Amino acid sequence: MSDSRPVQLTPSGPPETVLDDEPSGAVAALSAALGLPDGDDRRSAVAEVVARWPRFLDAWARLGDLGRDTIESYAAYRVGYHRGLDRLRANGWRGSGFVRWEHETNRGFLRALAGLQRSAAAIDEADEAERCATFLRQLDPNWPPSDL
Repeated sequence: MSDSRPVQLTPSGPPETVLDDEPSGAVAALSAALGLPDGDDRRSAVAEVVARWPRFLDAWARLGDLGRDTIESYAAYRVGYHRGLDRLRANGWRGSGFVRWEHETNRGFLRALAGLQRSAAAIDEADEAERCATFLRQLDPNWPPSDL
């Protein structure tokens, strides 16, 4: 089986993976949902985006941000993280290499992973929180970004 997506080599290290664009309708729907006032309406609108576009990583991360409690947030971030691993592999990632914040399309995955780190720490799952922190630094040596 061959992969038609090229892996980008960087002059300073491992290959770099950039996720493909999200559907424009999904991006617009998430933007509209996030424009609603804080609270249940915003959370429900983001959940509707996730239901319509279940592969939309930033929607999962934003749903985690809006969780009603730590466990609900943890669950949304974990789904975003695992769906993100699938998307990375589909875009040529082979388990190592950079996935940098500077690429807008990578941000949903990185937000989900950072959220998973925070929520794992909040429920005293220290080993998971540390794995996530290490993975973030491996994916983007400049982690954390100033505009997170």
